[in-house]
Amino acid sequence: MRVLGLDHGTKRVGVAISDELQVIAQPVEHLMAEPAPRLISRIKELVAERGVGMVLVGMPRNMDGTYGPAAEKAQEFVTLLQSELPVPVKTWDERLTSAQANRLMIEADVRRRKRKERVDQTAAAILLQSYLDAHGGG
Repeated sequence: MRVLGLDHGTKRVGVAISDELQVIAQPVEHLMAEPAPRLISRIKELVAERGVGMVLVGMPRNMDGTYGPAAEKAQEFVTLLQSELPVPVKTWDERLTSAQANRLMIEADVRRRKRKERVDQTAAAILLQSYLDAHGGG
């Protein structure tokens, strides 16, 4: 069973997927957050096409562990996904995933324009890998 990782943002949603054994996360693509029906439709396609058994959504937290406005938006997104998808939808702490993704791409000398295109899916892969590592794979 594969896990689909989503890094939810107001403009873009990063997408990553695990392998069948749930050991390695790979970036897939980024999707535009709006319009929401198109976003949900594409996520449904990915779940069906890739044999996804669970969707993991990054839950933004403040550095002190509290939840802010971004977490409220993410929770609304999770609730929508739960009503639309045939698989479980869970959340996972995503603190610093975007910062870590940016740092990795800078270290890899990825140009600024390409970083902007790839940061969301890279953040989704970091989020998903964190979950996979904590849960010991399949």
